[in-house]
Amino acid sequence: MTQHSPQIKKGRKYDQVVTGARSVFLREGYEGASVDAISRAAGVSKATLYSYFPDKKLLFLEVATSECLRQAELARIQATSGQSVRATLLDVAQRVTAFTLSAFGQQVFRICVAESDRFPELGRAFYQSGPDRARAHLTEYLAEAVARGELAIDDCRLAADQFFELCRADLFYRLLFNVKDSVTEAEVTRVIDAAVDTFLARYRAPV
Repeated sequence: MTQHSPQIKKGRKYDQVVTGARSVFLREGYEGASVDAISRAAGVSKATLYSYFPDKKLLFLEVATSECLRQAELARIQATSGQSVRATLLDVAQRVTAFTLSAFGQQVFRICVAESDRFPELGRAFYQSGPDRARAHLTEYLAEAVARGELAIDDCRLAADQFFELCRADLFYRLLFNVKDSVTEAEVTRVIDAAVDTFLARYRAPV
């Protein structure tokens, strides 16, 4: 981080603070989460909380990064379970859309963009530890599927990016720009199924 940016302090109660904050942010969102509620959930004083995270945005982005890491690891484990390519891509798509379409995921995106001028390293840190790691896991999986003869892809990194963008089609931007305030399970399923079908139509290995 630059010398002008707030600093995150690591220490004995760091994990405790992040775990407590996660429960509050997931339940209340960024705006609705008060420092008092977070400190109670974490079982620490407000002074202790501020000693670790002097800015609520820093704490929120740390929670978001941890959540992305958790989702990326779950997706990686699923990708090595031996199920079909289609089933694996459906699972990855479900995890991606569940996060990006959630109020929590939308707030992460908005804050990263809003703070990009003042604290550009916050967005970079979030991207590198969350979305970029998920991208690396999917790229690795796609390369393995190519080696098994299941997919035909020349640029697996680009293909991974394309897949994630397919998962954001329609609903993500409607929510982001407040065209819609909620989505139905049927709408999400429509996007997920279309993302996987479109991807496989382009990259499935010829029989």
